[in-house]
Amino acid sequence: MQPIERNIGKVFGAGDLMRTNSARGAGARMLIFQVVVFAVLLFLIQGFWQLQVIDADVYAARADENHIKSLPILAPRGNILDRDRRIIVDNRSSFNVILSRIGLNEAVLMPIADGLGVDAGELQARLNRFRNRARYEPIIVKEGLSSGEVAFVEAHRQMPGYPDMELIREQRRLYPSDGIASHLVGYVGEVSERELDTLEYARYNEGDVIGKFGVERSYNNVLMGEDGKRQVVVDNRGNHRYNIGTKPARGGRDLVLTIDLDLQVVAELAMEGRRGAVVALDPRNGEVLAMVSRPSFDPNRMSGRIRAEDWRNIVNDPFNPLMNRAIQAQLAPGSTFKPFVAIAALEEGVIDENFRVSCSGGANFFGRYFKCHKRGGHGSVNLRTALAQSCDVYFYTVGNLLGIDKIAEYARISGFGAKTSIDLPHEVVGTVPDTRWKMELFRQKWYAGETISVSIGQGALTVTPLQLAHAIGGLAIGGEWHQPHVVKTKTGEEEVRKANWDPENVRKVVGGLFAVVNEGGTGGRARIPGIPVCGKTGTSQLISNEALANVANKDDFKDNGWYVAFAPCDQPEIAVAVLWEAGEHGSTAGPIARDVIKAHFDKKQRLEVTGRGQAPVETALIRTAPAATVEAPAPAPEPEARP
Repeated sequence: MQPIERNIGKVFGAGDLMRTNSARGAGARMLIFQVVVFAVLLFLIQGFWQLQVIDADVYAARADENHIKSLPILAPRGNILDRDRRIIVDNRSSFNVILSRIGLNEAVLMPIADGLGVDAGELQARLNRFRNRARYEPIIVKEGLSSGEVAFVEAHRQMPGYPDMELIREQRRLYPSDGIASHLVGYVGEVSERELDTLEYARYNEGDVIGKFGVERSYNNVLMGEDGKRQVVVDNRGNHRYNIGTKPARGGRDLVLTIDLDLQVVAELAMEGRRGAVVALDPRNGEVLAMVSRPSFDPNRMSGRIRAEDWRNIVNDPFNPLMNRAIQAQLAPGSTFKPFVAIAALEEGVIDENFRVSCSGGANFFGRYFKCHKRGGHGSVNLRTALAQSCDVYFYTVGNLLGIDKIAEYARISGFGAKTSIDLPHEVVGTVPDTRWKMELFRQKWYAGETISVSIGQGALTVTPLQLAHAIGGLAIGGEWHQPHVVKTKTGEEEVRKANWDPENVRKVVGGLFAVVNEGGTGGRARIPGIPVCGKTGTSQLISNEALANVANKDDFKDNGWYVAFAPCDQPEIAVAVLWEAGEHGSTAGPIARDVIKAHFDKKQRLEVTGRGQAPVETALIRTAPAATVEAPAPAPEPEARP
C-alpha cells in the first residue's frame, strides 16, 4: 500500500505545482497587458499634448487654410533716379500667377505649361525646387503674364482637375531701352539656391526677387520693400467670399544716383557700335557722372526669370556683354600711364622739366632695341614735348632711371593695383608689377629690361577704366583722390587719400597734358574751343610684335585705344577715361571724351543762363520723379601708334 500512497501523493503534489505555475503565468500576462495599456495611454496622452498644446497654432493654421486663403501683396522696389531726380529705373504694373500644390495632379502640368507659355520641364523643376516648403504655401510659377495668359488663368482656375490658380499684381522693373546704363543699374532676378546658402542672402526665401547686378545689387536692402498679404475666406469651389484682413506692402525707398543722364546719354551714343568703356567723374568729390560699358544687354529681359535660351545666348556671346568693362576690364593702359611716370621722376629728383632725351626712332636698353611709335623719331625732347608727342624713348629713359619699384610705388599712390572701393559689385584690382610681385608670383627675379615696357604702360601692368579716370583726376587736383561712388550720400563723407607732392611738379605734368590737346600733340582731336582741356592718348598692344607676325587673323589683335582727359586744366571739375577696344590708336578715342566734356560744360552754361535747377534730357526714356524721394545712407596730328 505504501508505494501506491506515495504515487498518489506525487500525483496530487504535481497538481498543486501546476496550479501554482498557472497562477504565476496569468499574473505575468496581466502585468504585460497593464504595461502595454499604460504605454498606449502614455503615447496617446503625449500625442494629444503635442497636437493640442505644443503644435496647436500650427494645426489651427492648417485648419484655417481649408477655408482661409492668404494671397501675397508684392512690394514695389524703389525707383532709381539720376542726380537731378529724373527716373532711370521705374516700375510697371503686371500680373503673376500663383499655383497651389495641394492636390496637384501632375497630369495637368503640360496643359498649364502650354497655357502659360512656359517649358513643361522648367515648370516641373520649379515645383521640385519648392518641395521642402509647406504644400499649402502657393508659389509663383510665372511673372509678367500677357493678356492671353491672364485669360487662360481666369478660365481654368476653377475648372475641375486643375489646381487652385490665382492672379496677383506685381510692380515689375522697367529699365531704359537699348541697354542704356545697364551695367550701372544692373537688374533683378529670383534668388538662387546657391545664393540662399550664403550668409548674405540668409534672410531671403525661395522665390524672392533681389538685385543681381549693379546698383540693384549693391543697394538691394534700400530698394527692396516688404511684401504684404491679404486673407480671404473661400468656399469649397475656391470662390472668394469676403476679406478677413490685409497687411499692406511697404515699398522700397528711391535711390538718387550721382549720374548725370545728359552725360550718360552722350557717352552711350558715342560708344554705339564699339567695344569698350567710358567713365566720367568729378575728381573733387568722387561722384561718378557717367559710366558706360559696351556691348550692353537689355535688363528688361533679365528681370525676373530669364528664359534658358536667352541666358545661353548672352553667356555664349564672345564679346561678353555682361562684363562691366568700366570696372572689370584689366588691360595695359599704354601711354596714358606716362603722366604718372613723369610725376614719379619729378618727385624723386631723377629729372627736371628741362631734362632732354634725343629720340631717333628708338633706343637700345640691355642689349635690346626698343622702338618709338614715330619711326623717324622726335629729335631732342623735354618733359612737356615728350608728353605732348608721347615720345616713347623719353619715357624708356626716365623709367630706366627710376626703376620698377619706384614706378610701382607712385602707381599705387595714384590708385592703381587696388580697388577704388566704388559702390558697385565685382570690381577688379588690376596689376602693378614690381620685384616683389614677380618673385612671389613666379619665383623669378625682375629684369631691368622689363621696366622699359612698364614705363610706357605696357608689360605686366594692367588697369581698369575707372582706376584710370580716378587716378588722372586725383593727379590733376594736386594729388588728392576721393573715393568714387555712384549713389548720393547724405553726409558727403567719402574716403580721401592724399599725396604730399610738390604743386610745382604737378603743374609741370599738367602743362604737358595741356600741350597734348592744345599745342599740336597727339590729342588734338579732343580740343574744345573756349575750354582748356588737358588729356593724354594711349595705345596698348594685346600681344608683342613678334607674336603678331605669326598670327593668321591680325584683326583679332588690334591695339586698344585709350584716352584720359580733365577740364578745366587749372581747376578740374570733370575727369574722363575712355577705352576703345581694337580702336588701334588713342587719338581715335579722344573725340569720345571730348563729347562728354563738352556736354558737361554746355549744360552748366545752359543752367547758368536760364537759372534752372536742371536741364531735361532730350529722350523719351526719362521722366522726372516726385519730390518725395530718399537718398541712400555721388587737322589731327600724327596718331600715336604702338611702340
